[in-house]
Amino acid sequence: MLLKGLALLAAVLAVILCAGLGWSWWLLPVIFAGADLLLIVLAFFLLWLLCLTVDLDRPQEHDSKLFRNVMYVYIEALISLVMVRLHTRGLEKTPKEGRFLLVCNHLFLADPGVLLHCFRKSQLAFITKKENQSMFLIGKIMHKIMCQPIDRENDREALKTIVKCIQLIREDEVSIGVFPEGYTSKDGKLHPFRPGVFKIAQKTEVPIVICTIQNTRQIFPNLRKLKHTDVELHLVDVLQPEELKGKTTVEISNLVYEKMIADLGENFRFVPA
Repeated sequence: MLLKGLALLAAVLAVILCAGLGWSWWLLPVIFAGADLLLIVLAFFLLWLLCLTVDLDRPQEHDSKLFRNVMYVYIEALISLVMVRLHTRGLEKTPKEGRFLLVCNHLFLADPGVLLHCFRKSQLAFITKKENQSMFLIGKIMHKIMCQPIDRENDREALKTIVKCIQLIREDEVSIGVFPEGYTSKDGKLHPFRPGVFKIAQKTEVPIVICTIQNTRQIFPNLRKLKHTDVELHLVDVLQPEELKGKTTVEISNLVYEKMIADLGENFRFVPA
């Protein structure tokens, strides 16, 4: 919507300049392209100004509606800009009330953006590697929407992040999104999960929303060729709290893994060499 709005505004400016200043109409496409580029730059400049107000050293106690709504607008624009066509299945099974834990495979840095776009009403906050806090603009936006940094190399610190996520769900602040593999898959396979993240659902007794995502790794290669990228996002299943009773985090992890493989296909199963 933002990108379409900017394009429309650029077109109007181009017509006004050509008609009002008596410029040749053959200049219209050039003016349009220049105005469009200028407006996009302006949009990101305004986002930069907004992010200047964020102090990463100050704990974020509540989800920022302002930053979340701004983020949704920019994600929608970026999806159009990088020529992604989203194909979804099963989103109607998303819990309508209460919080949940969302789990998904992880292929590319764009995956959280796709999930945030498709689950706009769910107020998702992701567990993210601590290094992402230093990402330009993105780190500050994640901070404001309650994303929780995790130290994947320090079990004690990682546990603190899990405990914080349990607190956020219990206090009805946000739903939590995690990539249980812990890392972006380099080969596209579904790698073994870190079962500790399932303590969040276990301790809070909320549903687990199981998703799979496909083809996001092709976004940049296709963009260089000026090709569209078809991205699949499937909501595979929703495990209710009663289905998890008596199960260990390892058993829950294995159950979720097999449900993802059933949707992705056996060729996505990681087999150690």
